[in-house]
Amino acid sequence: MTSTPGPRAAVRPAIAWSWRGAALGLAYAVPGAVATALDPATGLALAVGVLPAAALGLRGPRRRRALVVLVGALAGLSMILGSLVAGTPVLAVATIFVLCVLAALATARPARRLAPLVLALGLPLVGAGLSETPSAAVGAALLLLAGSVYAWLVSLLWPESAAPPRAPRPVPSRALMLRYGIQIGAAGAAAAALGLAAGIDHPGWACTAALLVSRPRVDLLRSRGVGRAASVLVGALVACTVGALDPGPLVVALVATAAIVCATATSGSRWYVLPAFTTAVVLSMLVARDEAGVQHWFVERVGETLVGVALALAAAWVAGRVGRADAPSAPGARGAVGR
Repeated sequence: MTSTPGPRAAVRPAIAWSWRGAALGLAYAVPGAVATALDPATGLALAVGVLPAAALGLRGPRRRRALVVLVGALAGLSMILGSLVAGTPVLAVATIFVLCVLAALATARPARRLAPLVLALGLPLVGAGLSETPSAAVGAALLLLAGSVYAWLVSLLWPESAAPPRAPRPVPSRALMLRYGIQIGAAGAAAAALGLAAGIDHPGWACTAALLVSRPRVDLLRSRGVGRAASVLVGALVACTVGALDPGPLVVALVATAAIVCATATSGSRWYVLPAFTTAVVLSMLVARDEAGVQHWFVERVGETLVGVALALAAAWVAGRVGRADAPSAPGARGAVGR
């Protein structure tokens, strides 16, 4: 007697495009675009605030769309935490490592509601917070929260749609997640230590990259690492080329709007394309502030990304050498500022 196979989740296209998502992204971008046309530095900061919502895309039922507010709040609080420990490098490195292990272990519990979100988004943004002063981090957190609330309210205007089917995710073993926590903790801590010791402008970017690309399975880590490196390179080229041309505020506003629209429209992609759009907005903001030349920001953003990816790969290789068993990808929440 044969059994009928159950439903399977559809394979996502390499680069998905949704015109419905593009229209939503355009609505998300309106406040930042208007402000950017008047004052690029201020407007682009507002545009950064809606990036978590753009990364999430449009959830099906309206009741699920409030998740974007939780994502924005978690992103902001994580950055504040990173900024508070950044002044003491030893504390910062230890904090990154301990939080990675604890978050990974928490995903091995049956009632793992927030742990995957913390692991996928919160920890990388703790790393990003290492690049900020506490006062700047608080300002960024408020922008992220305000942008997320605005995006949630806007999303309620869109009609409901059926949520796509998702394959069930078994609870990983505690032993597996302990090994994985040590793996990503070592990668993130090493990246944080290098960034803080080097005295660069944004010492947390390498740590963020390492934590965003890390996965228990080496094949997934490699594909994600390649995707992030390529996407960051493209986004940095766009932002720095536009910045080198010294365009007017209207052109900068159009670039930021296009980035947010594309981030939202392609949120269902299998390839890791989101960093291209987030990098374009973030580097455009830094260039607009005229804090340093475009070549400086290009080298720092791309260079730190490559360092972070390399450390994530090295940590996975070491973990494999000491006997880590192959296991399914750790559960995580899709979409955040740097998915």
